[in-house]
Amino acid sequence: MKQLILTGPRKSQVIDVPIPAITDDQLLVKVTYSGLCHSEWYPWATAAPGDVLGHESMGVVAKVGQHVKGFHVGDRVTGLGGGAFKEYIVMEPEKTVHVPDNVADEDAVAEPLACLLSAAMKLPPETLGDPIAVVGCGYMGLGAISLFKAMGYGDIVAVDPRPEALENARRFGATETYTPDTLPPYYLLTWDTMKKPDLTRDGTNADLFNVGFRRVMEFSGTESGLRLAGDMVCAHGTLGIGGYHNDSLRSIDYKLWNFKAITTINCHERRIAYEAGLCERCMMLLSRGIWPFTGLADERHIYTLEEFDLANEEMAAHTDGYIKGLVRT
Repeated sequence: MKQLILTGPRKSQVIDVPIPAITDDQLLVKVTYSGLCHSEWYPWATAAPGDVLGHESMGVVAKVGQHVKGFHVGDRVTGLGGGAFKEYIVMEPEKTVHVPDNVADEDAVAEPLACLLSAAMKLPPETLGDPIAVVGCGYMGLGAISLFKAMGYGDIVAVDPRPEALENARRFGATETYTPDTLPPYYLLTWDTMKKPDLTRDGTNADLFNVGFRRVMEFSGTESGLRLAGDMVCAHGTLGIGGYHNDSLRSIDYKLWNFKAITTINCHERRIAYEAGLCERCMMLLSRGIWPFTGLADERHIYTLEEFDLANEEMAAHTDGYIKGLVRT
């Protein structure tokens, strides 16, 4: 079978390797699509020879271990499985879920959807109709916007430096869109916008509580986006950090965050069993139309294994309206 390995920074190679064997408690899955993820761009750009990437996959069951129940050869499945840029992968049944008949293969890569659902559930509205801001409108930010709309948020304010990203944000439910340099001052609670804040606890200083948002979700994955998201949180508000900040350390104005008494929530998830359950929930939400987050990867951004390096370059550059990329095997 074909398998992709990295041969150095920004370089990959497709090699032939044996189809992996499975135990009686595993599944062998013929991969249909593997998703490209921004979290793996930096590992690709700094790779050492022999590194393997890929954690977003869907495919068809090719072999079932004799102890495995509930799966059959030919079932369409998705879930959690590493090293997905190859023709066959071994999956654990407890990390594998069925794909509903009415969900297309291209929409059924469940791992990033589960990450989105987990993140959004950590930042629910206090009351139906509450406003929220989303900073960063790539694939994950757009997914968050569409989920927040489904969860009952009212005004959804989206921020991104790219005009095409803001167009996409409106398509998925944003009610207001801005580039960072066009944000109204009443959406920013910073040292510059505060008017000599009253540090007493009598609640008379309206600026601290009525400027900015009680809920802000950051999905930019950049230092500037993270700092801007923090600036948009009002006093005693909550900042959800969903962007993946793995390329370098971040510098933030924690003095400001401290003064505003904001709560920060790391929206990432490391509980595998919990995330596997969310994969199944995501398939249900897509199937029933509750979460209409489909059609993100078009043919321009579906690649072969041999085009993996090009795919990463186009992901970083957002070439030709890029939102989500897939590798077809």
